Amino acid sequence: MNLCIDVGNSQLHGAVYENDKDLVMQIRKESSYRVSSDEMGLFLVSALREKGIDAKQIRRIGVSCVVPEELFTLKMACREYFNTEPLFLESGVKTRLKIKTRNPLEVGADRIANAIAVTELYFDQNVVVVDFGTAITLDAVSEEKEYLGGSICAGLGLAMEALGTKTAKLPHVEIVNAEKALGKSSIESIQGGLYFGYLGLVKELVRRIGEEAFGKKRYRIVATGGYSLLYRDEKLFDDIIPDLVLKGVNKMLVLNPIDKN
Repeated sequence: MNLCIDVGNSQLHGAVYENDKDLVMQIRKESSYRVSSDEMGLFLVSALREKGIDAKQIRRIGVSCVVPEELFTLKMACREYFNTEPLFLESGVKTRLKIKTRNPLEVGADRIANAIAVTELYFDQNVVVVDFGTAITLDAVSEEKEYLGGSICAGLGLAMEALGTKTAKLPHVEIVNAEKALGKSSIESIQGGLYFGYLGLVKELVRRIGEEAFGKKRYRIVATGGYSLLYRDEKLFDDIIPDLVLKGVNKMLVLNPIDKN
């Protein structure tokens, strides 16, 4: 079995895959900086045990991490609790992607993982990936396995936090699928502004990125990330795949087999 881990700015998302592709289970926890390797290792082992999986069943571990402070902690936790050297999605790892940006080293591991996944799932199609994380990223990936770049903007959670902490009277609110933009209270107004504001933002960025990357060629729109399901009824996306990053990490493990020599 493969354990795949995606460490974002707000959340750790993990999954176990069998036979290189079959999803067995998923785990989630809030990202907590400055946790020890023991705390991380015990959490992972306990989460697996709750699903009936022993740590000894994990043969390989792949990691996408956008939080540099967590890299050493994860490496030591994997060594100590799984007796396994994790493979991090970083420079030098085989991805089969052609990264067409000015500085490929600055592209986040999560964005590369998404690109790996869509080249596997939609191998003969152009794709725009929308990832609703702490930041929202939108990326273009061509049918030739080229990562062409994209856009980054503050996510829904960050926008809500900014309104709640940087204004005197506006409250923190639950982010929901708002029914109307015309709110009748401060809470409804914020919820409507966030929901429909980001709906318009994503629509426009997808349109522009699609045109700039692919011209008049057709492309598929794929969403992932925590708030992607919020827009499932808007018919904006062709597919919503919550574990897209993890699928990419698992494919990375397949592309980089262990050298037994």
